[in-house]
Amino acid sequence: MIILGIDTSCDDTSAGVVVGGTRVLSNVVQSQVKLHHPFGGVVPELASREHLKNIMPVVRTALQKADVRMSDLDGIAVTVGPGLVGSLLVGLYYAKGLSYVHDIPLAAINHLEGHILSVFLEEEIPSFPFVALTVSGGHTSLYHVKGYGSYTQMGQTIDDAAGEAFDKVAKIFGLGYPGGAVIEKLAREGRSDIIKFPRAYLSKDSLDFSFSGLKTSVSLYTKKWREIRIEKDGVALADIAASFQESVVDVLIHKLMKAREEKGVEEVVVAGGVACNRRLRSRLSKDASSEDVRVYYPRPEYCTDNGAMIAAAGYHRLFQGEKADLSMDVRSKYPVSDLLPLVPKP
Repeated sequence: MIILGIDTSCDDTSAGVVVGGTRVLSNVVQSQVKLHHPFGGVVPELASREHLKNIMPVVRTALQKADVRMSDLDGIAVTVGPGLVGSLLVGLYYAKGLSYVHDIPLAAINHLEGHILSVFLEEEIPSFPFVALTVSGGHTSLYHVKGYGSYTQMGQTIDDAAGEAFDKVAKIFGLGYPGGAVIEKLAREGRSDIIKFPRAYLSKDSLDFSFSGLKTSVSLYTKKWREIRIEKDGVALADIAASFQESVVDVLIHKLMKAREEKGVEEVVVAGGVACNRRLRSRLSKDASSEDVRVYYPRPEYCTDNGAMIAAAGYHRLFQGEKADLSMDVRSKYPVSDLLPLVPKP
């Protein structure tokens, strides 16, 4: 089956063509970073308007790069949530139009399911069941993944997501938006053990995440650092960045490995934009190897929002006969645990 996937959940307009849920023929992403950079974050109305401008050329380019025509498609998959309502509507209504005009089955996809299944676009893939950590600017959650469409949430953020914390700290530093890459780059020049920022592990058995306290601690420290120039005592901005990053990484790894131990699985998946962070990958690989745990990541272009992962998720739903009605709407909040498990065909 050849599936076209469309994602406009936030500020990237993306489309991809995937065969059999695993082989990527094309993956096109039109970023809006330059548009939102002056504002220090995504402006929802601007994002929606930009999607309107980009959606047609992005889909057209994805089909051209894949060397397929609309008549070759077996299905169209589109993100319906979670995300920014205005942005989601652009992708959904464009996909509805394509589905209706060309008489192609349509699949409504949960954005988080796309992230979880993005790892299956790689050559080396995990076996079910496994524990997945989805970590990005909007989401930080843990799932027990028992099969395609079968996801049990084990933990979630109760305030800021990890990627959101990176963005906010970058803004505190005056480094602009988005914050993940600039903080990581700055942190490479710093010492991660020089400042003891808090680790919010919450209660002993909790698998939930909280990064707002860490963000506040970094803000207060940075303000003091600027006022009295702690740099004279050997502390640089890079040290603050490295110490902040280390705190985030410590919590993410601790919770992921705890979830893995609770479920007794030997394989874990990390997906989402923050999964690109090299410090997270190196630390997790080291910790996991000491416990004989196998870690799987999508490549960076499949970690950030993209149409290929939506096409992959759509393949499994369409293959099992699931078809969305043209009357469906978007959902700003859409827990992946709300999805019905897919029953394999005999």
